[in-house]
Parts: sequence; structure tokens; C-alpha cells
Amino acid sequence: MSSSKPNQIQNAHQILKDVFGFDNFRSTQQHIIENVLDGNNTLAIMPTGGGKSLCYQIPAIVFDGLTVVISPLISLMQDQVRQLVELDIPAVVLNSSLSTEEYQENLVMLKNGDIKLLFLAPETALQSSTLGLLKTIDISCIAIDEAHCISEWGHEFRPEYRQLDQLVSCFPNAVTIALTATATPRVREDIKRQLNISQNSEFIASFDRPNLYLEVAPKESAYLQTKAFIDKHAKESGIIYCQSRSGVDELTTKLKQDGYSVLPYHAGLNNHKRALNQEKFVRDDIDIIVATIAFGMGINKPDVRYVVHYDLPKNIESYYQQIGRAGRDGQDADCLLLFGYGDTGKIRFFIDQMNNEQEKRLATMHLNQMLALAETEECRRVPLLQYFGEPEVSETCAKCDNCLSDDKQKSDLTVPAQKFLSCVHRTGQRFGAAHIVDVLRGSNAEKVLQNQHNLLSTYNIGKELNKKQWMTLSRQLIQKKLLRQDEQFGGLKLTQLATDVLKGKAPFFAMLQQATPEKTRKASQSDVIGNTELVSILKTERKLIADKANVPPYAIFADRSLQEMAYYLPHSEQSLLKIHGVGSAKLAKYGDIFLSLVIDFCKQHDLQEIENSQSASLQSKKEVTKSVSIGSKTKEVVERFESGESIAELSSSLKVKDNTIFNHLYKYAQAGNSLNKPERITQEVELDEAQIEECLVAFDAHGTERLKPVYEALSEKCSYEQLHLMRVLYICKRNA
Repeated sequence: MSSSKPNQIQNAHQILKDVFGFDNFRSTQQHIIENVLDGNNTLAIMPTGGGKSLCYQIPAIVFDGLTVVISPLISLMQDQVRQLVELDIPAVVLNSSLSTEEYQENLVMLKNGDIKLLFLAPETALQSSTLGLLKTIDISCIAIDEAHCISEWGHEFRPEYRQLDQLVSCFPNAVTIALTATATPRVREDIKRQLNISQNSEFIASFDRPNLYLEVAPKESAYLQTKAFIDKHAKESGIIYCQSRSGVDELTTKLKQDGYSVLPYHAGLNNHKRALNQEKFVRDDIDIIVATIAFGMGINKPDVRYVVHYDLPKNIESYYQQIGRAGRDGQDADCLLLFGYGDTGKIRFFIDQMNNEQEKRLATMHLNQMLALAETEECRRVPLLQYFGEPEVSETCAKCDNCLSDDKQKSDLTVPAQKFLSCVHRTGQRFGAAHIVDVLRGSNAEKVLQNQHNLLSTYNIGKELNKKQWMTLSRQLIQKKLLRQDEQFGGLKLTQLATDVLKGKAPFFAMLQQATPEKTRKASQSDVIGNTELVSILKTERKLIADKANVPPYAIFADRSLQEMAYYLPHSEQSLLKIHGVGSAKLAKYGDIFLSLVIDFCKQHDLQEIENSQSASLQSKKEVTKSVSIGSKTKEVVERFESGESIAELSSSLKVKDNTIFNHLYKYAQAGNSLNKPERITQEVELDEAQIEECLVAFDAHGTERLKPVYEALSEKCSYEQLHLMRVLYICKRNA
């Protein structure tokens, strides 16, 4: 395949706007598409809702031949085909859901070269009859979705995915693109090795989903907590995940009795019932789906406004994938995990049923990582993003319960930490946390006695904590990088940070019991920028059109498109084309209908069209002020900082990291406040006026959500510590 030429890239940009209605590529999309158009096998790691599908859909339109898309679920394939056909892109699926007549029609179109994208399950793609058919067609590209299923180290390993290298080898002239939202570094290496993808053809977008608010609440009155949470999202789409089928049925029954619009989804229902319930949810006929983990991979509904975990997920990948069902349209969504230690017993029971010892160790390690995320007193995103190997993680996100609540009181656990670390050292750095705890608490377990660990000086010195507290401490030590855990055998090893704590050079502060938050955060509001009455009218029309066309409402227009219509009030086709998500196909099909609704509404209410200078970013149209609660600790930090105490003095006095002080200042600014003495920041950062101005311009261009884009835009001339403070200054100036 020849290298991509400038006109191919230009063509890709044109398709993005004309076909899909988007002004700009997101994150790494353009680099991925350019690499595929250059004929390079590519691995794309992008978060759920990050726009993965465009990375093969646009090349499919540019290429002359057929693009084969491997996807794991029939419902997911059908959903994508329906959306592509809505955009006038010829796409078909070959699977058992088709009638004989439909199957034959699709075969004829494929053989005639009338199709751009063919969707297949991996099992179907590997059948000799399918391979025989494909060898008669010009194949330009093979796209493998949910590529983490290839790796035996992935949380959803599928043997049939492992054989896809056979498919790829049959078409040496076709470029391969593998895509996934959940892949640890080890899984990524496995995928690249299997599919012959070079290191420089791996593209990793940030795993962060900044529009998702993450909250973990102690599981006390689970049903009442869930009801209260749902009530904050009245008439909005939401998913509730339960661990078992019986849990799903029980919760669904209760919610129905209390008048909620809800249906169940689990493997115990027959295929027809499951498909029907999912379809009703996707088409907005019901508000809530209560489901086991069987629900999720096949859904592409962009306007899910919340996800509740009624029970603890068994690993971080499952949690990340499930919360990833929310807010795929880029607007705010809430994610609540109800955390009770009773749930861990159920998961450990299933782990104990495993026959393979290595599988047991891996599953236990995954559970411990999930518990560390649930127990952390720091930003929720830190353990979440570090799990996926994201190197630069800000220690504050302003979008999780820990970052927005008052500081939870940490205890000085230096002595227990020293005992634990010392025991790890004395047992040879070969054993897992459970064994270390047994030694510390003086257990007579067979493994302890066999290894003569009852003779160690650390034997029976840990009675001050119970087993659960010691296990919590072990997870804190791993999370804070004082210990690392061997992936294959589960043994704990000391790091340099551990040496400093053991020698008394550094203290260790943490929480052993999760604090119950004194106040809960209000549900985040979607960035509804349009006239709410008009949005309602447009949604009603969208639902009528969708039902008639037998497609989900979002396949007609996304919520964001309707909100922009209700804000800018377009009166012409040219104005409508500036709306996010409106391309030539949508304009031709629905332009007249929606324009007439907008124009009629404007006449009735004496409203005029608003000039739309750009449509790429909601934030550029209307800055949304965040509602952030300010705690007494934050106020104290700001007062002391303005009175002249330095960051170093504050962190030393309060026994916290510098980042915690930065977080307090950031929270204060995020709440809409300005500093009385902004010069304190300019004194602290030690930058000249020109450098300060350059920083402010960079924040203006790249926003304040993440520091890395600003850091790179400034050619790494400013440290992250300086940028933390400059961000506060920038927001305060904006608030003034």
C-alpha cells in the first residue's frame, strides 16, 4: 500500500466535516488516521467515548477497497451499521441474526464492490467460507475492535480473538488497526506482538474521562442510597450494575414498585428478552437498565448520564469499562460506587473456585487493586490512570468525591508501615500480603510454620491492627509505591521509598477506615446551553423520526446537536451546518424538519439567531462555572498562603505533600473565588513577567483540565509545580 499523500489527509478532514459533522479531530485521532492511511499496522488505545470508531471509519471511506471490522457482539455490530447507513455510508454485517434473504443481498453487494465496511464476529471471520469470500474482494483494511480480547493477560481474553493473526496473514496488503479502551502495558505489548505492530505505531490517548464525576460511598442502605441518587437524575438515562442475576431481579422489582421506568438485563433472560430490553433502553422507551456485567459491550448509547455500581466490580478494568458507558457524548455524567467489604467475600468465593493457581493469583491481585481505588483518600483518578500505565497523572481532578470534599483526616501509620515493610524484607520479598499479615498477627497457619516464619522477629508484633486493617494498609503501601507486586506470583518487593520509611527518613500517613462523607455532592448538571423548552420540542421530534426509521434517537442527532440548535437558533442550512454533528447527510435528511421547528419557535417567542463563530467546543461558547464546596482546611491554606507562608512551609507544617497544598488553592479558585493577593503566586513561581504572560496564554489556549498539554505547549520550560500555581492564577484572573 502506498504512503498517504497530503490529499488523502485533506480528504479525511473533509469527510470528518461533511459526513460526520465535526470540525476537528479529537486527541490522537488525526495521528492514528494518518498512520493507517500510510499503510502502517496500528494500535489505538483510546478511552470509551473517545472516538475510536472514526479511526477506521474515515480510512474505510478514503480507501478504494473494503474495510473488515472484527467486533465481539452482534448488537454492537448492528448498532454501528445502523449509524453508518444513517450517514449514507454503505456498511453491512454478516451474522446469524440475518434472514437468508438479507444474508444473500449483503453477499451480492459485497461481491459487486458496493460496500465500504463489513462487520464480522471473530468466529465468522475465521470460517473457511468467509475467508474464501474475502479472498475474492479487494481488502484495504482490517479493524479489530475490543482488541484487549486478544491477550491472555486481558480481563476479557477470548481464544477466538487469539487466532485473528491468521486472518491478518491472509491479507498481507491490507493495513491492520487494533483498537481498545482498556489495555494495561502488558496487554498492549501482547497485542503488538500478535499483530506485528511496531512500537512507533502505538498511539495512546489519555485514559482520563474528565467529564465523569467519580464517587465512592460506604454501602449502608444500598437501596435508599440508589433511589436518592436516581432522583437527582430524573428522566435521564442510567445503568445500575449488580454482581448477580438475583440481585438484578430483586433491585428491578423494587424500583418498578416505586414507580421507576426500569428493566433488567442478565444472562438468565433469553436472547429475545435481553435484546428487547436493551433496545427499549437505547431508544429512550425506559430510563434505567439494571444489569450484570453481561450488559455493556454491545451498547453505544451516548447520553447515559449516570452509572451506579450496586456491588463492587471484580477489577479496575471492569469498573473502567462500565463507567465508560456514561457520558460518551462528552457531557457531564455521574458514577457512584457503593462500597461494602461484604462484596469482597463474594468475589473471593469465585476466585477460590478457580483451578489454575496463577489465575487465582492474578484475580486476587486485580481485586486488591480495585479495593485500593475504593479505599484511597487521594484523587480517585490517580490509581485508576496509573493502573493503565498513564505516566503523568495530576493529583487533583476537581471531578471526584475526594478532590471536592474537605480533607479526610489521615493517621500517622509510620510504625505499622515499618512493621509491614520489615516483615516483607525478613520473609525474603517472595510472599503476598495475606501471608505477611498472618506472620504479623502470629498465625499458626501451615504456610507460616513450614517456612519457619514463626521464628522471625516480626512474628506476632502486629496485634494492634485487625486483619482487614493490615490488608488495607498493604494496599496503601502498594498504591503509594513503597511496595511493588510481582504480576506472575503476587510476591511483594520493597522500593527505595520503602527504605526511607524503614530508616525513619520519611513518615507514612494514610487512612485505614473509609470516612463517611459529611455532605454529598449535588449531581452534576449537563452543559445544557440551549432553550430548555425548545430542546424538549426537538427531542420529541427526534424520537418520532427515530421510531419511524427503526433507529435509536442518537442516530438522528446527538443531545449536544439539539442543545446547540436551541442555543444558536439557526435559520439557514449554512447555519445548521455549523452545529456540532450536522454533516451533509444529516442536513439532507433532517435539515428542513429541524430548521422549521427552530424558526417557528423563534417567531412565537420573538427570538433571533445567535452568531455561531465556532462549533467545535462547548466550552468556547459558554464557560460553565463549576459548583465546588470549600472546606475549612482549604480556607485555612489560602489564608496562610496569602499571609506569606510558602508552599514548602505549609506542606511541612500540615504534614502533607506539596501537591495537597496546590489542590487546596486549585479548589478555592475552581469555586469561583479570586485571591486578595495574587502577587503571592508570582512571588512563589519565580518567573518573569514575560514567562507569566506566556503561561496565561497557554492556559487560555489549552484549558485548565490537564497540565500536560500546557507543559508541552511551553516546551517544558516551566515545571509542573510552577504550572499548578499558574493555573490557580489564571482561574483567579478569570473569576475576578
